[in-house]
Amino acid sequence: MKKGNLRSSALLLLTACIWGVAFVAQSVGMEYVGPFTFNFVRSILGGLVLIPCIFFLNRGKKTEAEKISAEEKRAQRKTLLTGGICCGIALCLATNFQQIGIQYTTVGKAGFITACYIVIVPVIGLFMKKKCSPMIWLSVLLAVVGLYLLCINEQFSIGYGDILVFVCAILFSVHILIVDYFSPKVDGVKMSCIQFLVCGLLSGIAMLFAEQPQLSAVLLAWKPIAYAGIMSCGVGYTLQIVGQKGMDPTIASLILSLESCISVLAGWLLLGQTLSIREGLGCVAMFAAIILAQLPAKES
Repeated sequence: MKKGNLRSSALLLLTACIWGVAFVAQSVGMEYVGPFTFNFVRSILGGLVLIPCIFFLNRGKKTEAEKISAEEKRAQRKTLLTGGICCGIALCLATNFQQIGIQYTTVGKAGFITACYIVIVPVIGLFMKKKCSPMIWLSVLLAVVGLYLLCINEQFSIGYGDILVFVCAILFSVHILIVDYFSPKVDGVKMSCIQFLVCGLLSGIAMLFAEQPQLSAVLLAWKPIAYAGIMSCGVGYTLQIVGQKGMDPTIASLILSLESCISVLAGWLLLGQTLSIREGLGCVAMFAAIILAQLPAKES
């Protein structure tokens, strides 16, 4: 494996760990506030956390920026703004569909259906002329088996919540592909900041129409909201954007889908939930799929 790919894989694995633990925060937070309120506060917090990071990281780039013409600067700003807005809209729709849908279905089903983006990404990629090797498809199949063993412990049926979470999986697939398109062209931290502010603004508008937000409820849920905002949003999605640079989107989605395995482990460690043999086998299958996807393809 190339050094750059190893670094990107490590960043995406760290992202999956952060997101996996965030499932616990989301579950606890929903006991106090509604889904739009939760996503509004966490997204705005995530965007605000990144502002000082942008100033700190860009201190050494002033010399390079002076060499760029005014026209090129305008083009870069336009691309950055477009990418941030597109990512923010996709992220807002995906996270809110997930947060609402999880209220009407079991956590196991929600985890399995959400992680179906590992299959949806390469399927959508085919329409964008992105080819996948047979090894990647085999990895996807193995990952689906692993997710089934990990999350589904009863007869599968489709309900209202299942449909909402499946829409969420499609939207997360779109988000991954949007990041794949824009991340090589723009500053990843800046785009991440913009996407959270856009996501928070849209969630806030929905919150005012659909819910009755109360400051006292938000303060009671400050711990899960702080983790979801600072770590899951501010850190996690930024690592996703940085880690996806130069990484095949299908492989990226496979690594990110490990959040399902990590969420089970987080539930066991933080909430005292037990891990069955079936779920353990699902985790093993998921890790095997990731390793298989990282193997170099044979050159023709």
